[in-house]
Amino acid sequence: MTDAELPGDDRLDHLDLVPLPGSERPERAGFRAHGALDPDAPVSATLVLRRRAELPESALAHPLTRDELAEQYGAAPADISLVTETLGALGVTIEEADAGRRTVRVSGPARVLARIFGTDLARSAPESATATAEDAPYRQRSGSLSLPRALDGVVTAVLGLDDRPQARAQFRVARPAAVSVSYTPPELGRVYAFPDGTDGTGQTIAIVELGGGYEQADLDTYFAGLGLATPSVTAVGVDGGSNAPGADPNGADGEVLLDIEVAGALAPGAALLVYFAPNTDAGFLDAVTTAAHAEPTPAAISISWGQAEDQWTAQARTALDQALRDAAALGATTTVAAGDDGSGDRVGDGRAHVDFPASSPHALACGGTRLEANGTTGAVSSETVWNNGPGGGATGGGVSAVFALPAWQDGVGVPTAPTAAGGRGVPDVAAVADPQTGYRVRVDGTDTVIGGTSAVAPLWAALVARLVQSTGRPLGLAQPALYDAIRAGQVADGFRDITSGSNGAFAASAGWDACTGLGVPDGTTLLRTHATHRPPLRT
Repeated sequence: MTDAELPGDDRLDHLDLVPLPGSERPERAGFRAHGALDPDAPVSATLVLRRRAELPESALAHPLTRDELAEQYGAAPADISLVTETLGALGVTIEEADAGRRTVRVSGPARVLARIFGTDLARSAPESATATAEDAPYRQRSGSLSLPRALDGVVTAVLGLDDRPQARAQFRVARPAAVSVSYTPPELGRVYAFPDGTDGTGQTIAIVELGGGYEQADLDTYFAGLGLATPSVTAVGVDGGSNAPGADPNGADGEVLLDIEVAGALAPGAALLVYFAPNTDAGFLDAVTTAAHAEPTPAAISISWGQAEDQWTAQARTALDQALRDAAALGATTTVAAGDDGSGDRVGDGRAHVDFPASSPHALACGGTRLEANGTTGAVSSETVWNNGPGGGATGGGVSAVFALPAWQDGVGVPTAPTAAGGRGVPDVAAVADPQTGYRVRVDGTDTVIGGTSAVAPLWAALVARLVQSTGRPLGLAQPALYDAIRAGQVADGFRDITSGSNGAFAASAGWDACTGLGVPDGTTLLRTHATHRPPLRT
């Protein structure tokens, strides 16, 4: 009897497995396993498949349609069939297969998926009796994964078997006594000269959330207070995620409402689609790919979640970077918070680290400032790097250890990379993030002030939507036009340079720096330069 003729369970015992590169995952510090998972416990995972052809840089200059991306650079139909037939014969349920997104979503009993992917699954819990709500037990795997030999080289990542929290929200709630001044989003639109005659009409902004939710009543009250009609906001569930407000303004609800209210107030004519997914590597990836491949393609995707680069597996980091590359090829600009814990990014080893996915060269990384300005007139008294000292928060920024220096950053003064593989400088752009000079928002029935680079990502997403509305052209990968071949010390058109302050290991300086990137926007000038520098649409 051949392996193909064996019953499902017997086939599992005769599997020929090969290692899956980049899948190594250590145990989480402060947690330990508490016995094996129930063999019949339901487990789901997302598999990422190879491209049928590499997506060249030239493809990022002219938007592709979804069909073009799928047919030229998606997963080959033969690969989809091989994966679904191989796993189906082993007792795995195929939930969804998408050639354009290059993903296959699968589910099955823990014992089946663990055997197929060469791992052990256990329930992990915090060692400390004083664990917080963020330290909930989760399903753990450690070490590397494997694949059936038939799928070697075809499947490039297996995500979601371990469902530990993959990212944290990059926002800070201000202590009332510490607030120096605060702003509504429309006031910041004046400070940053968002272009007149634009409001995002006809555009879509996608917002990725990995927890929390919003109440419509909060949105209606908030926008009425600004004298604005409530924008169109639609919740989209991914991988079982949903809009689930928890009445905790200091939790994920704060992130969700901050993102919606900032984007909605600065681009009130845009449609907002809020993608709710589990806070896992699979959930994060699936939310981004679902948003990027939606119809219509969003002008911008706003992401206010992340974690230090080395807290991701290499396979997950590559898969998400490639998803952001696809988004850019489709014409979407992904704005990502650069982090709220300074140059150390909460790693605690005394060295500099950057946050991912902000460090992806296909993300527009958003750093933070402290702003003293007149919200009525837009006049700025002072704007410096956000850094409130140990425990108080500071803008993320630095140099990637894994992503190479992009061509558009060559010569701008990015410091030496910490590894031979790295070099991409973070952030690209900035805006106010200090909670002491933060954003006035409404969360779970309470008016409050919130800061963090979480607020900068939706601010820039709204600006992108307004630029696209005015020009009729998607920005996609915006950096080549934003950097526009500047050299070290030069100020790019459309930016106000921030030259004072530091985030720990890095200090602000003339031109690009690893605290506030190119600086904060002058939206009116950016509109003029975008209309001038963007290549013509393909015919």
